[in-house]
Amino acid sequence: MRELLFFIGGAGASGVLLWLVLLPRYVNRQIKNFQDELVDKHYAEVENIYRKMRGWRHDYHNHMQVLKAHMALRQYDQAEGYLDMLESDLTTVDTVLKTGNVMVDAILNSKLSLIGEKHIAVDATALVPGNIGISGVDLAVIIGNLLDNAMEACMEIERENQRFIRIYIDIMKKQLYISVTNSTKGTAPKVGSSFVTTKSGNHGYGLLRIDSIVHKYHGYINRQAEDGIFATEITLPLE
Repeated sequence: MRELLFFIGGAGASGVLLWLVLLPRYVNRQIKNFQDELVDKHYAEVENIYRKMRGWRHDYHNHMQVLKAHMALRQYDQAEGYLDMLESDLTTVDTVLKTGNVMVDAILNSKLSLIGEKHIAVDATALVPGNIGISGVDLAVIIGNLLDNAMEACMEIERENQRFIRIYIDIMKKQLYISVTNSTKGTAPKVGSSFVTTKSGNHGYGLLRIDSIVHKYHGYINRQAEDGIFATEITLPLE
């Protein structure tokens, strides 16, 4: 009997040990899958913007011919109206921000395009050098996650005039500073000192991935929630 209990106990200990070994691998694999899906999504969004730009450039010659025809016929009102239409159309494909960093430009502008389509008020300021020693993929994951989460929170608010996102990215005291503040419906839920998501799927892995990247660069992350507002601040040392 004693031998049987020892065997069962040993088997149980082995099972726990095996689980402790496999669990981190499982979580890391899920996070990697999430990261791959996120980067693919970002590239698809950027490609959509570039496709619109290529299409507009392709039609440029035709637009000029129409304007010349209006001017030749002295149809100045029609020409002005056509220019107004082109200006409105161009705003949908022109980049919103030029930060100085190609990857940050790509991610920010793709997300800002989506934010605009969702009728969310946005205030964005960003200045990021081209070479800051931080992986472009890591920047994409951080910024993309922050803005996806902010958009999802805003879309839970019924009144469009109450939806807003504020973005500020800059170099401060030899650190990359990233701040995203958005409106929310109520207050974000917490378990202990950590905020949690109520959404299913890979959403929770996004929060873990942000934390993992911040830890990788020995950075700092601060999340704060009040009634109707959620804010995230991240600093990543550049040295």
